[in-house]
Amino acid sequence: MSVGLTGVLVAGTLGGYGYYRSILAGLEQEDIVVDATRPPETGALNVLLVGSDSREGDNKKYGPKSQGLGERTDTIMLLHISPNRDKATMISFPRDSMVQVPQCTGHNGTVIGPGIRQINAAFNDGGINCTIKTLESLTNIKINHFVKVDFTGFKGIIDALGGIEICLPKPVNDPKAKLVLGAGKHVVSGEQALGYVRTRYALGDGSDLSRIQRQQVFLTKVLAKVTDGGLLTNPIKLNSFLHSAAAAVTVDSGLTPDRMLEIANSVQGLTAKELKGITVPVEAYPQDKNRVQFSEPAARNFFEAVRNDVEVTATPTPGKAATPKIEHGQVRVQVLNGTGEQGKALQVAEELAAQGFAVIQVGNAPTTPTTSIRYAKKDAQDGPAYADAVAARLSKDKRTPVAGKVAPVKTDVYQSKVPAPKGGPVVQLVIGADWPGVRVLSAIPDSLKDKVVDVNTNPCK
Repeated sequence: MSVGLTGVLVAGTLGGYGYYRSILAGLEQEDIVVDATRPPETGALNVLLVGSDSREGDNKKYGPKSQGLGERTDTIMLLHISPNRDKATMISFPRDSMVQVPQCTGHNGTVIGPGIRQINAAFNDGGINCTIKTLESLTNIKINHFVKVDFTGFKGIIDALGGIEICLPKPVNDPKAKLVLGAGKHVVSGEQALGYVRTRYALGDGSDLSRIQRQQVFLTKVLAKVTDGGLLTNPIKLNSFLHSAAAAVTVDSGLTPDRMLEIANSVQGLTAKELKGITVPVEAYPQDKNRVQFSEPAARNFFEAVRNDVEVTATPTPGKAATPKIEHGQVRVQVLNGTGEQGKALQVAEELAAQGFAVIQVGNAPTTPTTSIRYAKKDAQDGPAYADAVAARLSKDKRTPVAGKVAPVKTDVYQSKVPAPKGGPVVQLVIGADWPGVRVLSAIPDSLKDKVVDVNTNPCK
């Protein structure tokens, strides 16, 4: 579960990092080895979180008959932290999803052929590396790190936090998950906490999707306890928590204590309020009613939104006064199509207008290989700041606006819903053959907003 990651991240923000570094140096580690072309870096931080159902060692009591049969995972989550490190999206992949698993190397070195299989079988057959390879092939999202925790480790982490408050809409008696509790609010730790996130048929509609939502609610409570519950100011509790977290998780070899410090410093302002949980859109799998498959095009659109989420804000140069922020509605934009692709200017104009820009014209420009953002030479004082607002909304590397406009081949008036301001420079966006696309405002599309889990989600439902 992601609580292990939370613990190692907050450690780096502390003044006593040297001491905590010695604790974290003992983390069990495993290399990420993916024998495939991997997705590009986008500036975001993507951490795969898996809950192992291994029955080895201290986990024997959860299924002694399953010893020696490897490990699967009932929990597959991708924690996506935006390039600005100011938003976090917890993406859950239902364990019952039937997906195309690529060719992988098995635990004993044998080659496992590609095929349609349940998504958590990738973990059982080829371990964490096959899971990463599978998810990257499905989403085209680069996975930077992973954190794995088993049943016993999860209990230790929650115990070290002093328990987490839950709310049950009805009494629960689930011997299989070792959970017997009455309706209402409870503070659970140890076996009860594990039972709460594991139980499937005793709560909700009995589906894995219902259990996923409950896990997401639970993890928002965990993050709130870590960041807002006084843990960081209590050395005794913090020491216990970090020892438990370090003993509970396996991480990739790149997640060193120094890397954790780097990540921790970048997410210092992130709290539970910025964490959103969402499940990949799925639908019934035609060949088996007990399985699901990704719903298209919703899943594909969702992954695209994650890859192109919020912009990176430029850091002010030391000693230089920051320029006033230009709001989208202050910027008049002329969109010109230099690709030769019919209708491109109108498409881009609509995407910019949807983000609040006052698009005033669309048209064509001479064919050009390179996209550019331009302002008139006479607007040398204010033009760069206005053009920068448009540049920040394009995907991939941020482009530097240039002085001097191009002569359009033709233009038409664009009827924008955003009223055009009376003053200010007109920014010219010339779309070239290398057009990177408009960066979306959120990793979660509007069509999925009603599926979001956050700190305001009622756990009693």
